[in-house]
Amino acid sequence: MGDLDSKDEESRAFPEVGELVVATVTRITDYGAYASLDEYEGIDGLLHISEISSGWVKSIRDHVHEKEKTVLKVLRVDPRKIQVDLSLRRVNAKEKQIKLLQWKKYRKAEFTLGIVSEKLGVDPKIFVPEMVKKLEDKYDSAYAGLEALIEKGEELASRLKIPPDWTAATIEVAKQEIKISLVKIKGSLRLTSIEPDGVGLIKRVLMKSKALKKPRKVKVAIYTIGAPKYGVEVTAKNYKEAEKTLKQIGEFAVKEIETHGGEGEFKRDD
Repeated sequence: MGDLDSKDEESRAFPEVGELVVATVTRITDYGAYASLDEYEGIDGLLHISEISSGWVKSIRDHVHEKEKTVLKVLRVDPRKIQVDLSLRRVNAKEKQIKLLQWKKYRKAEFTLGIVSEKLGVDPKIFVPEMVKKLEDKYDSAYAGLEALIEKGEELASRLKIPPDWTAATIEVAKQEIKISLVKIKGSLRLTSIEPDGVGLIKRVLMKSKALKKPRKVKVAIYTIGAPKYGVEVTAKNYKEAEKTLKQIGEFAVKEIETHGGEGEFKRDD
């Protein structure tokens, strides 16, 4: 029995210290709350009362509730005791929002692939993990991989080495279940020139900035807020592409106007 327990312990997956995890509160006590880690099968953790809030905690139930799903930070992990210590107070609102969105997308990807496995008549316990691995080998998440499959189709499936008999069903179901999300960010440019053709110069700078090479399907809009201030709006599939494009446009416009004797300043809007 000892050998079997040891092998089970070695094969069990644990979170890393500092990792943000999605957890479901299972039990509340006088000294804290216990929660099951949704991403780690069979692993529970303790959220001690001292890690619930940075302020005084009069009642634990004012902060967490049984069956509630929340985001916690891993403080300590002891695989031998199968013990994980968690914190709520060290997770800020933005981190919680991002983590929950990632979790929901992961679950949606799993659900979508589960439908595909039913459609193909294959075992989901084999099909889903294999497909997730193929998608995550190239993309940040299985969800992002499914979004890419919707856009690029069979060509991408071939590069991901997805079997041909899986491809059509996966793309068909993904189109029905996955809604391609877009993000939008903004910035502002302040451009001035004392040259005789200053207005024309600024217009040309803005046109060249908008025409810069950018990732596929990234859209850029530049508009007048009130001279000498101009708005820049970037719409993309994810924040990484959007931020990179916005920064590129801002830096280019400032450098270009300064090259021609003008002044420029770029600011990312909050």
